[in-house]
Amino acid sequence: MSTTDAGTAVITLTEAELDPWVTHASTRHWLTGPGLPSDNGVVSFTELRREGLRSVADSTGQASSDRLSAELREQLVIGGLLGPGGLETESVLLDGATGEISTTYLLHDRPDLDLMDRRPLAPSLRTLVRFAEATDELAGLRGQFASYAGRYGPKAVAEASQHLLSVFRDGTDGEPAPFWKMAALIRPLSLVAGRGGVSGLALDLPHRLLDQEFGPGKVARFEDVDFPTTLTHEPTRRFLREVGLPEDAHVFSLDTDVPLATLAEYYAEADDLTQLPSGAHRLIRLGHLVEDNSLVIDGETGAVLNWSEPDATLHPLNTDVSTLAFTLWLLHRERAIDAGSSHELTTDTYDQLAMTMLQVLAAVDPTGISAGGPGRHYWTDAFQDEAGGVL
Repeated sequence: MSTTDAGTAVITLTEAELDPWVTHASTRHWLTGPGLPSDNGVVSFTELRREGLRSVADSTGQASSDRLSAELREQLVIGGLLGPGGLETESVLLDGATGEISTTYLLHDRPDLDLMDRRPLAPSLRTLVRFAEATDELAGLRGQFASYAGRYGPKAVAEASQHLLSVFRDGTDGEPAPFWKMAALIRPLSLVAGRGGVSGLALDLPHRLLDQEFGPGKVARFEDVDFPTTLTHEPTRRFLREVGLPEDAHVFSLDTDVPLATLAEYYAEADDLTQLPSGAHRLIRLGHLVEDNSLVIDGETGAVLNWSEPDATLHPLNTDVSTLAFTLWLLHRERAIDAGSSHELTTDTYDQLAMTMLQVLAAVDPTGISAGGPGRHYWTDAFQDEAGGVL
């Protein structure tokens, strides 16, 4: 195996290294010629670079066992799909006889309990590389997506989505695998809002974006009289006055019946206040998140946090109200797309949808979005909870 450092590092294999694993002619040509990128934000080929070609049976230590299905045991493990934080999720498999690419989850301690059947990803390595590069270029607004740099709003989202979808349809008879269809429909949503300018917040949302998404009369705006005196962060005050937040966003219900209260005021009638976090007098409660969680704003900094009443813990949720609004818009937009007659995003692919959504959110607001860091993050848990039905 060799890695070439000409521009982008590339992984290639020799003819001898392909034997006896790969018999498919065009796949052999690709692996000995153009090769695979060693650095990509969508698919990692670290497994191939580190271990060389190995079957699932060898990779899981089940070469002499019959516990693996015949369909799975001879597939070649070449890498993994990447989730938020660059961590691998599903294993990427190559069929050495047909050249087809698929994914699956492998439990290395119990490989007979693979969580699901193989799912198609691409008809060939060439197609996989082209699709991954296009998705990576969208994320970085470079290459064929360089013209989108500095362009934001619903029009940019729609055009980027069609652009990416056309790439995926080319070479797949118009029917790309669900993973790519989700990428084309969901990933461009990150282009809807500009990055921190006039608003003084992380994002500049298009005028009336929330009204158009949630419907007339469904977005609440506040007056200065509604704000506690400890809400001194002016960009937050201005956002709540001029842009507002949806009253009911499926996972979040806004407090609209009474003026906004600090966390200390909200729990003033409680029997035990000792569990309130430090600085509760400057934490303004905006509303209710599911499962006994309160959404609060730090009145001094504008940071948005999650107060878990059962655990008596306070954790970062969003950078500020602009990225909170984007998160709520993102959730609502995904549900609208999924409800469309021509798009079924969640059928047998919920995990991939959750990963795609988290990647979009992490690109816009990395606050607290992690996989396996200290403590869990509310949006990470909510997106990945298939039983809870957030997506």
